[in-house]
Amino acid sequence: MRRLTLSCLSFLAVVFFSFPAHAKLNWQGWSNEAFAKAKAENKLVVLDLEAIWCHWCHVMEEKTYSNPEIAKILEDKFVLLRVDQDSRPDLSQRYADYGWPATIFFDGSGTELAKRAGFIPPDKFLALIKKLVAKPVPEEKVETGKPDVPQSPYLSAELKKKMKAQHFKQYDTKHGGWGRVHKFIFGPSEELALTDARNGDKKSAKMMTTTLEQAKKIIDPVWGGAYQYSVEDWDEPHFEKIALTQAKFLQIYAQAAAQSKNAGYVQAANDIKRFLKDFLLSPDKAFYTSMDADLVKGTHSEDFFALDDKGRRAKGVPTIDKNLYARENGWYAQGLLTLYSASGNEEDLQLAKDAMNWALKNRLRKDGGFNHAEKDAAGPYLGDSLEVGAALLALYENTGERKWLDGARNAATSISKNFSVEVDGKGFGFKTAASTLLPNQKPDYDRMENVRTVRFTNRLYQYTGDDLFKKMAEQAMRYLVQPKLATELPTAGTLLADEEMIRPPLHLTIVGPKADASAKALFKAGLAYPAQFRRIEWWDKSEGDLPRKDVTYPALSKAALFVCTEGRCSLPMFEASAVPAKIDALLKVNAATL
Repeated sequence: MRRLTLSCLSFLAVVFFSFPAHAKLNWQGWSNEAFAKAKAENKLVVLDLEAIWCHWCHVMEEKTYSNPEIAKILEDKFVLLRVDQDSRPDLSQRYADYGWPATIFFDGSGTELAKRAGFIPPDKFLALIKKLVAKPVPEEKVETGKPDVPQSPYLSAELKKKMKAQHFKQYDTKHGGWGRVHKFIFGPSEELALTDARNGDKKSAKMMTTTLEQAKKIIDPVWGGAYQYSVEDWDEPHFEKIALTQAKFLQIYAQAAAQSKNAGYVQAANDIKRFLKDFLLSPDKAFYTSMDADLVKGTHSEDFFALDDKGRRAKGVPTIDKNLYARENGWYAQGLLTLYSASGNEEDLQLAKDAMNWALKNRLRKDGGFNHAEKDAAGPYLGDSLEVGAALLALYENTGERKWLDGARNAATSISKNFSVEVDGKGFGFKTAASTLLPNQKPDYDRMENVRTVRFTNRLYQYTGDDLFKKMAEQAMRYLVQPKLATELPTAGTLLADEEMIRPPLHLTIVGPKADASAKALFKAGLAYPAQFRRIEWWDKSEGDLPRKDVTYPALSKAALFVCTEGRCSLPMFEASAVPAKIDALLKVNAATL
């Protein structure tokens, strides 16, 4: 019998279903007015935080909310809120550990009474709401008081050693991948292993080889694209295809391809791109959000996804969520640009440019940041300005066109203005949303958003020399280095951020006109060199000085590439074909084989 998960992200069980007719419930969106109504009418509040692509969200609707007894109590005693979590990053980040679906109960003042992860069978749901109506008290103690702000924004050697040990401990030695319940690409965990393998760590290289081969099993062999996760051993995928999963697969397989030249990794990355082009690319050349797990909502689609292309299309195509979000397009663009660096395929670059041009035209705010959707119910949200800003910086890195760097600067400045948090006069991380969900609520932080803020703003500092961006990176790190938070699994993201803060990037500069064929070849050779933390610039004297003037380059009669690292610079390199070996020799690279 096939094992099933009762949440699109959480616990395991086996269930058989017969669906009753729908009970019509009066759902509304999240708002302060809804809580005011609950308080005035002495009602409780239930939030159904769902996802359009989520199988168990469909089952919850069919099996639980359609139950007549449940529906009557909900209508009589509760104000009912339903939100698509992709549309509200603030709610999604706050309750990410509980779904999807996530079910949260509140009193009228906004105090959380109970939180549940995944599908709740009708009998358990009925018992829970009866208990809450009878005694509306919180199940968990609410933490109060201010955090203890670390003095240093850097990891101590002792803490770093403990975190690295946990990184290795989390690895599944039997099946590959980090984590043992659900199998998927984390992103930072694989990137850290790739970096360690590049530095000669054979253990990390073996871990990555196993993981990369196993993870191919959850790439759809027919339509391309990666399923969100598998259960336990990579052989039982759950079929939703969501934005973040595609971006992570693109990034990791492209990085691995650049590092190893393995044709299978190249194919895996291109299979993700194929899905994006064939199913998620909108007429505006931006990307849609996801493909549903189910062809028929609430019915597992294992048999459907086992069919070939013709067989599938004869039955139909699962629902495509055609919302266009800035954050998700930032994710896609970054993945495509990682692939472009490795492949040199101009289509990869153009797809990323198109997506970012769409974001600049349709989601740009007056302060240089970005909105999430065409009309946001709340916001702005950190993730949109962060991910589009990072994609704009990656476009500058991959093209040398300064307009992209200007856009990245503006996005980072907007982040500083809208999402900065201070505790006792010190910058302490960046919050998920500019405003809190409810009055008197503490700011919500997301650890991975702060990791990505460190990595974005620190790279921006490397390109510009602007101290604002260095201070922003240190501010996000000060939140991340709290010992309790730093040691929560997975630890790789904070380890990567810290390492990039304490060492300079590999700095490659091409000197020569942008119309010169030799300069173009040297630039592409620099892009293809497998270094995750890098600064690549193209100095065409006709454009004036480089944005950061910390290195002076000689005027030469022909195009050249210079490498600067650890306080020294190389002699000029003139032949693109010789660039990888010369950089390896300069860095004394002894990479372990993937």
